[in-house]
Amino acid sequence: MREIEFGLDSFGDVTLGADGAMLSQAQVLRNVVEEAALADSLGVDFIGLGEHHRDDFAISAPEMVLSHIAARTTRIRLGTAVTVLSSDDPIRVFQRFSTLDALSGGRAEVILGRGSFTESFPLFGIDLRNYEMLFEDKLDLFARLIREPVVTWSGKTRPALQSQPIYPPLGPNGLKTWIGVGGSPESVVRAVRHDLPMMLAIIGGDPRRFLPFVELYQRACGQLGRQPRPLGVHSPGHVAATDAEAREQVWPHFKALHDRIGGERGWPPTDRARFEAEADHGSLYVGAPETVARKIASTIEALGIGRFQMKYSNGPMPHDLLMQSIRLYATEVIPMVRDLLA
Repeated sequence: MREIEFGLDSFGDVTLGADGAMLSQAQVLRNVVEEAALADSLGVDFIGLGEHHRDDFAISAPEMVLSHIAARTTRIRLGTAVTVLSSDDPIRVFQRFSTLDALSGGRAEVILGRGSFTESFPLFGIDLRNYEMLFEDKLDLFARLIREPVVTWSGKTRPALQSQPIYPPLGPNGLKTWIGVGGSPESVVRAVRHDLPMMLAIIGGDPRRFLPFVELYQRACGQLGRQPRPLGVHSPGHVAATDAEAREQVWPHFKALHDRIGGERGWPPTDRARFEAEADHGSLYVGAPETVARKIASTIEALGIGRFQMKYSNGPMPHDLLMQSIRLYATEVIPMVRDLLA
């Protein structure tokens, strides 16, 4: 049986405190560090922190938080979910992660994406009309940086580089770099073209609907003469003692998050029936440990993935419930999934 990795993701969702009021972003950041330290102590393989620039998510500089987590942990791999490369500078992203990799003893990873949230573009003075071109050009440079200690490169988004070393250099194991894919065939082919593993962001619907993207990835590898890289899935979830308890804990926070983002994007408010359907048949991994384990194992088998990352933060859900979910995921769900797959 191939080795499956299990991770946890958070966007640093701003959560409710014990008094029912929203916590400060500063406190949420400190809580994320505690959550990651717990995950490390219980043997979770990976922690991923997503980059956002808005009031309902506290993490705008994932590498800073990850460096603090690195000092509190010993084994868990440290990455993003995702880094919005389109609105950043590839050399600075590389330097931040090569620094994190050095400080953590080779535990850094990065998941690069175009970003489904676009707040970083006006914030950093980036023209959204260049959305596609920016990512393609900057990814081309980043792919060079992780493979070549001295880089010669030219593109459309920045001055050319001629025999340029970048510091600090990577260690002997390099920097594992994923491409985040949300549902675009072009993104799948892009990952193959740059010879990088693919992370599927499946946040709704039956995960099997992404099987054509897995098949496309495999076909493209064959056509371009690439060895298939590991594939992963990022999906939301929550674990509690029973199915009923897990759903009651998640529902109000799921709705708050969905309706906040949906209101910005023109979606109708969600309802309990839609939530239940997503938990029963979609990509919401909510329930008792056995329920969640069976659903994760089914997804791993259906898509042939090598890593599953559960986004354990769900809107304003309180920190103590997140810690409970991490404990159950690490101590009960992951062992059950391994048994089911064996």
